Amino acid sequence: MKKKFTIRDVAKKAGLSLSTISLVLNNKGYVSDANKQKILSIIKELDYHPQRSARGLASQLSGNIGFILTEDHFSQSEPFYTRIFLGTEFEARKHNYYILLTTVGKNVKETYEIPRFLLEHNVDGVIIAGKIGSSWIEYISNKHIPFLLVDYVAPKVSNITIDNRTGAELVVQHFLRGGHKKIGFIGGDLRHPSIHERFAQYQSVLLAAGITPSEQWYNVDQSNTTSSDGYEAAKKIFNSNDNKPTAIFAANDAMAIGCMQYLKENGFRIPKDIAIAGFDNIEAGLHVEPRLTTVNVHREEMGSLAVRRIVEMVKEKNGVVTKTITPVELVVRDSCGIRMD
Repeated sequence: MKKKFTIRDVAKKAGLSLSTISLVLNNKGYVSDANKQKILSIIKELDYHPQRSARGLASQLSGNIGFILTEDHFSQSEPFYTRIFLGTEFEARKHNYYILLTTVGKNVKETYEIPRFLLEHNVDGVIIAGKIGSSWIEYISNKHIPFLLVDYVAPKVSNITIDNRTGAELVVQHFLRGGHKKIGFIGGDLRHPSIHERFAQYQSVLLAAGITPSEQWYNVDQSNTTSSDGYEAAKKIFNSNDNKPTAIFAANDAMAIGCMQYLKENGFRIPKDIAIAGFDNIEAGLHVEPRLTTVNVHREEMGSLAVRRIVEMVKEKNGVVTKTITPVELVVRDSCGIRMD
């Protein structure tokens, strides 16, 4: 069996004190360049890896960042939030952190539902992705742990969000340039800030263009934003409606794909009869026919930004609330047509 070296072995071989080795391992304090390079060379030679628990005793840090998703986000919107999680995972490695992923219910109810890393104080910060109940935000805030929200907002909490208004404007303006005047919208859960902003901007852009959106053109009554919600929303708009829209802006790609399914089943041609665009640029949009026009969201970068901000919050300990809006771009594919009438 290969021998497992300790920090004492490194110190003995280097001829230096344990405290000097610890300073190099934790990247703190002054150590001459010659001694630093000597220590790093010996660490590599011995293939020494410091234990997290030992490092935590010295720095009072666990080396972990918690990542929380509600169960419905993980099961229903997994393609979107998984990419954010991957962004956190890759960025965490650069800062020598581990990401601990867990799913929770929408609200805190019982102690056994609370993630172990919170009960055991085993994280230095927490990232919450997507909509979550205010009771969770209050619970974590009372723990005095640095935390932030991704794709959600709450008072006095740092967040990283999407430029939803610009994205919605890009879609609606694209439809308008294509000759569409009856432009519809499908969405759900307007309590989610992202969905609310997309719907509000959809209305604003149409009004600015001199078009009053008819209530027959949109449906925002769905409880969620899954493909089945998109299917049902499309059914309500296009079933026995004489004032049908010629284009649909869906709150996200999942709803757009569900809408496309309904339209195809009921004889509508895409994009000749109905043009469709979504939001998020999930991979599934490339595999439907026709390929889905959408708004690209930099999900991995959102995750990366979240980790960098948490690391800053842990180091600075100043409690400053920051708000970051990530840019978006329109991705034009085959699901939008040009109208000549």
